[in-house]
Amino acid sequence: MNTWFNFTADELEAIRLSLWVASIGTLASLPTGALAAYALARWRFPGKFLLDALVHLPLVLPPVVTGYLLLLLFGKKGPAGKFLESSLGIVFSFRWTGAALAAAVMGFPLLVRAIRLSFEATDRRLEDAARTLGANPAIVFLTVTLPLALSGILAGLVLAFAKALGEFGATITFVSNIPGETRTLPTAIYTYTQVPGADLHAARLVAVAIVISLAALVISEFLSRRIAARIAG
Repeated sequence: MNTWFNFTADELEAIRLSLWVASIGTLASLPTGALAAYALARWRFPGKFLLDALVHLPLVLPPVVTGYLLLLLFGKKGPAGKFLESSLGIVFSFRWTGAALAAAVMGFPLLVRAIRLSFEATDRRLEDAARTLGANPAIVFLTVTLPLALSGILAGLVLAFAKALGEFGATITFVSNIPGETRTLPTAIYTYTQVPGADLHAARLVAVAIVISLAALVISEFLSRRIAARIAG
């Protein structure tokens, strides 16, 4: 039984890197995700259905396709990759930053969906009351809308984090499987399944992934129930 808790340095590194990559990717996508969610929930504009489709595209595309597109755009020879490297010194391909980008893209639809539902459930009468008291739109959004939508934002963050933590196809296509740099929890599990006699290593990491994912789902469900209760009220 004790062998289950004797994690090797490589296993701990994969867990640490996964938590780091998923956290950075999720937090980095929050501003864009909140803006997209607000636009889909409140604004009317031409091409809204197209924006909605683009936001949810990573959910239906094969992850390998998403990873390949990221490689074309953000690789060292891609237009965005060249610009970011020359102007800001940011490199994505075959770096942990690329793994974070892949995690952000794959978790983005779940983030937007949860936040959008929360914005739609927000009582607009409270926003109207703030405006009649002289608050400008930015102040209303920051002091009324965001606090009321906080449970949905947190639910979206948790879901996106769980999705990012389990991302495999886009990550391995975009940044490969480099130990200590891009070998996250899923890619480490895949690696151990290919090594004879490494079943225990894979099983330990699978158990860690199940525990973290289950905890994320429980938290997300709790927050979603709060949103549903607000809508019913």
